[in-house]
Amino acid sequence: MLQRISQLVVVGVIAGLLVAALALPAVGGLGITARNVASGFLDMPSNLETPPPPQRSTIYDSEGGVIAEIFDQNRELVELDDVSPLMVDAILAIEDARFYEHGGLDVSGTLRAAVRTMGGNTEGASSITQQYVKNVQIEAATSQEELDHAREESIARKIRELRYAVALEQRMSKDEILEGYLNIAYFSDGAYGVESAAQHFFQVPASDLELHQAATIAGLVRYPYLYNPRFFPDQTIERRNVVLDRMVATGAVTEAEAEEAKAEGMDLDLDTPPNGCVPSDQPFFCDYVVQEIEQDERFGPNETERARWLRTAGLEIHTTLDPQTQEAGQAAVDKWVPRENESRKVAAEVVIEPGTGHILGMVQSRNYGPDESKLGETSINFATDADRGGSSGFQAGSTFKAITLAAALDEGLPFSTSFNSPTSVSVSGQRSCNGGTLATWTPSNSGDTRSNTTHNMVSGTKASSNTYFAQLQRQVGICDVMEMAETLGLQRADGTKFTENENSLANSSFTLGSEEVSPLRVSNAYATFASGGMYCEPQAISQIEDRQSGTTIDIEPECSRAIDEDVADGVAYLLSQTFNGGTASSLGIGRPTAGKTGTTDGSAAAWFAGFTPQMAGAVFVGDPRGPQQHPLRNVTIGDRHFGVVYGATIPGPIWQETMRGAHEGVEVEQLPSAPGRFGSTSGPRAPEPDDEASPASDDGGVPNVVGQPENDAVAALQAAGYSVNVSQTRVRSGEPEGSVAAVNPDPGTRLPEGATVNVFLSNGGGTASGTGPDEDWLPVQPAHLPHGRDGD
Repeated sequence: MLQRISQLVVVGVIAGLLVAALALPAVGGLGITARNVASGFLDMPSNLETPPPPQRSTIYDSEGGVIAEIFDQNRELVELDDVSPLMVDAILAIEDARFYEHGGLDVSGTLRAAVRTMGGNTEGASSITQQYVKNVQIEAATSQEELDHAREESIARKIRELRYAVALEQRMSKDEILEGYLNIAYFSDGAYGVESAAQHFFQVPASDLELHQAATIAGLVRYPYLYNPRFFPDQTIERRNVVLDRMVATGAVTEAEAEEAKAEGMDLDLDTPPNGCVPSDQPFFCDYVVQEIEQDERFGPNETERARWLRTAGLEIHTTLDPQTQEAGQAAVDKWVPRENESRKVAAEVVIEPGTGHILGMVQSRNYGPDESKLGETSINFATDADRGGSSGFQAGSTFKAITLAAALDEGLPFSTSFNSPTSVSVSGQRSCNGGTLATWTPSNSGDTRSNTTHNMVSGTKASSNTYFAQLQRQVGICDVMEMAETLGLQRADGTKFTENENSLANSSFTLGSEEVSPLRVSNAYATFASGGMYCEPQAISQIEDRQSGTTIDIEPECSRAIDEDVADGVAYLLSQTFNGGTASSLGIGRPTAGKTGTTDGSAAAWFAGFTPQMAGAVFVGDPRGPQQHPLRNVTIGDRHFGVVYGATIPGPIWQETMRGAHEGVEVEQLPSAPGRFGSTSGPRAPEPDDEASPASDDGGVPNVVGQPENDAVAALQAAGYSVNVSQTRVRSGEPEGSVAAVNPDPGTRLPEGATVNVFLSNGGGTASGTGPDEDWLPVQPAHLPHGRDGD
């Protein structure tokens, strides 16, 4: 310890003399000034932090494959033992031949610098330790002011570097300093650090550099721009030969070896690692990961700091992306909606793992790039929300009918809940979440749907009957349906909640998918059904290793119960029926599946969302220029012409082919059975004209029991030949608390014997009565707003 202190004092005194020489003209009083400066020199701050320099961050898929590298500086750290001895000899010969002998500054070199300084030249021969100090301060700068301070050409900067260098030599070994210098130095043409330089210029690791290669790289450090081999090969060769001569002078190589190396050509084999998401094979998922880090407060106090951390900390970012799923999805969207199709339509898809929220695949039929005017190129990720690099979303069509089913089952309605579902129906009395009454809405079915068809949940879902779901929404309550959507993680792609957005609150056709959402949100809602009601936040990152700080961040799934397991299983059962004679009949994948097609009004956009127990996916197809202005009608996409595109026309096959590929080698699992609490799964049976009369099929139909006590009403309905389901959810009504507020189907409706009539009891908090529980308490929009299509 005494020896180190003594050495520091001696070096400090010498430094004081040298600083005085650097700072003052050669005049009298030099000795007094030198003594004062030496004393002040030793009192200067000397604790220089030496964190690892900025380095590349790497994003990996779930199997360890590289998705992308992201960096401000192309640098890969390497240990000194993994650097060729020839490279070490070359850098010492040209930069600091006495490095292993001096204590932080080369006295003879600094004296020469002093003489040049007195001649008006502030450039001087710095030791490797001093150069390392300068580079550390440059890399640590977080503002332009700090950067200018570290780079200023002044005596003050030289003094600071000298003090830090002397102190650094006391706490770091020579090998540690040299290793730090070789990793932080800039070697020209975008290559930072000796390993990246070796890979960039010669495509070999630093450990394998030959003599002529090592001399070339070592010669670049002094003036990396002037000696850039790419642009100034002649100067670079001349500089290389200077290095070789210095190596001969230091005894590192013989003159014959140097001459042999000089005879070598430049031998450049330039290779620059791709930087960022543009060159990635999974660019939109890559961009989503970048957005997740830059937007998440867990990773830094502000977006600027988070972006800097991502690009400088040498992160190893492990993601949830499944290569098999991603490959299958990308092949499917490219097949059905080619990237450079003249119609400019786009397909986007997200696949999520139920129970974890892990994003297994995120694809779209576009090349990733900044030129939106170029056919087939975009930087917008149509698979996600606007705050993650996405768009403002697209109307989701009848995929939203699953939300209404969940709300209905959650309120205790059975599968047998029935409505006469004609071609068109008038829906009035809906009450918005903000308390307003919505205008009368007149949705209609399309295609050859028969008028006066009675549907229950099973048949209504298989047929995707608009008029059935409009009435189901009215009965459940549109506000309850919106709140169920939010419970399942759905929101508008612009980031606003349905229950807080003025346009959404005026939207009577919510169940028909007239809200702009992203495939990510729809896929995750369907994943909640597949998981038995467990909602998990969508998750793209599973772990981040911060090589700069030596810490690891493990990111666990964020899951909680959103809906009862029976409700989720009931929805899964109903959606599975679409593959059994419903709108998804041709879209099976050879294992249990559930799903829903969706086409918006006028075929502006088409969707398919579905799941197995292991994966949930949602596919959107439309025109990002404006679906309403550029609909999916009379359109040629690739080499296929379509009169009209429905959910089962393109989105369905994309989902089907994605799921087939993604499930290869995956164990077959069964979907849950229909929960018994929701009653029979049979479709409604319309009475035949010659059926024998019964209490349930007489001219009176369902008895009007509104206002009666519960027991009396149940007895009257059972006497009429019906099964009775009393909902556990009480509704606002002018009827006394506990009495019947409404029945479904309405009084007078003719049903087959044994059909179920739903009874809703009053909470006593309303002022009006009616035939439906939602007559006075649901949201609407004007009838002219878009709505979904029957059959999808």
